[in-house]
Amino acid sequence: MFGNVDWFTPLQARNRDMPEAKLTLSIPDRAWPGEITRAYPEACVRIVAAISQAESGVGLAEISGPDLDALLDDMMEHPAVQSMEILQHGDGESLVQFETQLPLLLFAARDSGLPLEMPFEIVDGEATWNLTTSQDAISALGDQLSAMGISYSVDFIQQKITNADDLLTDRQQVLVAEAVSRGYYDTPRRCTLTELADAVDLAKSTTSETLHRAEERVMKEFAATALDDVVESLAESP
Repeated sequence: MFGNVDWFTPLQARNRDMPEAKLTLSIPDRAWPGEITRAYPEACVRIVAAISQAESGVGLAEISGPDLDALLDDMMEHPAVQSMEILQHGDGESLVQFETQLPLLLFAARDSGLPLEMPFEIVDGEATWNLTTSQDAISALGDQLSAMGISYSVDFIQQKITNADDLLTDRQQVLVAEAVSRGYYDTPRRCTLTELADAVDLAKSTTSETLHRAEERVMKEFAATALDDVVESLAESP
């Protein structure tokens, strides 16, 4: 919204062996983003950078929405806001630097040892976080959020595969891409196995076996990452 800002941003951890999670958090009114965005439900507070100190937090926020001047006045008067400076102010949006004595989200991330990915948005008292970290770190974050009185829901946890080379061979990738583009997996199919084999210049049997192996790997990876509980319960069933 305001171009590049020279500011501190936390390290964003990326590891294909770690799950990706999405959390929705309900921020208490004692923290200014909670009360302010509930009072102005059409506004959006986008935290673009922040750093926690011993007993406070300093951050940079892009704030947009109607009644922006009134919102900024209320923010400045909020008891949790120690200082505030409007760096840029335009038509319906402002860039604000602030210091708060209740950076609850920052403290929760810090105390759980989790690098907080930014930016993230807060609308109508709720923040959405996308995280890529270990299961243990997500569990520790949940404990910290609960201890601070922040209710939350886990929208999803899934394994993140960042590179198709980690899952399929080059030959499988080419064949699956061709199959998808020609409608082999559509319902009803727009391309038969024979037509697909002719298109990639392979024998029908080779095409069928290669697709089957690719499908096997994709389905097993999906089951291992998204269906752990179901697979375990089936394995334990007599």
